[in-house]
Amino acid sequence: MKHFLIYANEYKDKNLVTANRIRDFLQLKGQRAAISVMGGGREAGREPGEGGTEDIPADADCMIVLGGDGTVLEAVRAAKGRQIPIIGVNLGTLGYMTEIEPSGLEEALERLIAGDYVQESRMMLNGRILLSDGRVKEGWALNDIVISRSGSLQIIRFGIYVNGQFLNQYHADGMIVTTPTGSTGYNLSAGGPLVEPGAELIMLTPICPHSLNQRSIILSSRDIVEIEIPECREGREQTVEVSFDGSHVTPLRTGDRIRIARSDKVTEFIRLNQVSFLEVLHRKMQG
Repeated sequence: MKHFLIYANEYKDKNLVTANRIRDFLQLKGQRAAISVMGGGREAGREPGEGGTEDIPADADCMIVLGGDGTVLEAVRAAKGRQIPIIGVNLGTLGYMTEIEPSGLEEALERLIAGDYVQESRMMLNGRILLSDGRVKEGWALNDIVISRSGSLQIIRFGIYVNGQFLNQYHADGMIVTTPTGSTGYNLSAGGPLVEPGAELIMLTPICPHSLNQRSIILSSRDIVEIEIPECREGREQTVEVSFDGSHVTPLRTGDRIRIARSDKVTEFIRLNQVSFLEVLHRKMQG
């Protein structure tokens, strides 16, 4: 690797101290390095799951992300359409997607320069929003696509179809459709299962289901999930919202639907350590 982009969360990296430390070290070693601050170049009105790429050099070999798991997700959005390998530097609590601790920063950079690492591909989700007025919006997510209630406290009523076949009607506060990478996020908080991030599958986890027999469902990564928003029982219109990786919220209402499938895009993570997912999980549980 010769050209590095340092993607910094300025709230985690005060005054960009760590970003400048990395840039100075890389340049001292004869590498090209530039700093981009999270949110730079963001424009209003983007499609769901879409991030800005204005500050992403076309020939960047690697993104070094400074922050936590949320910053990594933002970096993935910012690099949309460019298969730039990502490695995270943990500047918060123990994260599942951040590989490097600040205490071992220079050693990790030496290994990156020398090519002493492996790459790991993570599957992503594509969400195609089909609005009742005929408009179509499309987005993607590394972690999850979430349908949740909007406005006043209300139970959402929605139907789930898998490969065109009706699966079930849910009454819940929402539904999380997640990848294995996203199993440690909102899915975990909602009581969903933890999955090794290199697996290839799709999970459905209802949020606070109003039934005793509605639990997470695990599907093949080849399956296509469709969620429709019907009327309320009283015939009133429902209004909900869909978010991609916790942001880029799009409102939905009765008659709208969203079709979710495995994306043809993947996210490439760089791994320096042979620490297993189970070991990271153990450390997280002990904390």
